[in-house]
Amino acid sequence: MNSPTATNHAEGDTKVLGDDEHFHVKDAPIDLSHYSFEAWIAFGFFWVLALNIFYQFFTRYVLNDSASWTEEIARYLLICVVFVGMAAAVRTNTHIHVDFFYRMMPKWFARSVSTLVDIIRFVFFAVATVLTWQMMQKMGSYKMTIIDLPMNLVYGVCMFGFACAAVRSVQVAITHWRQGYSVLERPETAITETI
Repeated sequence: MNSPTATNHAEGDTKVLGDDEHFHVKDAPIDLSHYSFEAWIAFGFFWVLALNIFYQFFTRYVLNDSASWTEEIARYLLICVVFVGMAAAVRTNTHIHVDFFYRMMPKWFARSVSTLVDIIRFVFFAVATVLTWQMMQKMGSYKMTIIDLPMNLVYGVCMFGFACAAVRSVQVAITHWRQGYSVLERPETAITETI
C-alpha cells in the first residue's frame, strides 16, 4: 500500500499534500469584474424567476392552493433572462459557431466571410431593436393576461437585450478587425478578455 506523498502542481513548487499529510490548497481570488452589467441583470432576472418558481411550488404542493399568476410571470421572467443573457453572450462571443468550413477556405476568403458575419450580426440586432420598438408602439396599453401590467414591460426588456446585443456586436467586430481574425477563423483562440 502506498503512503501519501507530496503532490505538486504544474508550477512544481506548491505542495497540495504537505509533509504533515494535510492538504494545503489556496483558492484563487474571486474576480467578478469580467462580468458585464448585462450578465448581472440577467442574473437578477434569473433569481427573481427562481423565487417565483419556489413560491409556485410552495403554494401548489405545501398550501394546496396554487397561485395562478406565477405561471405567467415565470414565462415572462424566462423571456427576460434569455434576451438580456443574449447580450452578455454576444459580448463574450460565446454563441454557437460553425467553423468547419472556415478551415477549408483560403485565408482571405475566410476573413471576408467572417467580417460579413460580424456585419450581419449587427444588422440583425439593430433591425430587431427597431422592430421591437415599433411593435411596442402598436401594442399601446395592451395588458398581461392575469396581472394588470402592460405587456410593453416584457417587450421593453427584449428591446433592451437587442440594443445591448447590437452595441456588443459592434465591439466584437472591432476586436476582430484589430486582431485580424475572428473566433470563426481560429476557434482555438476564443475571446476570453472583456470588451
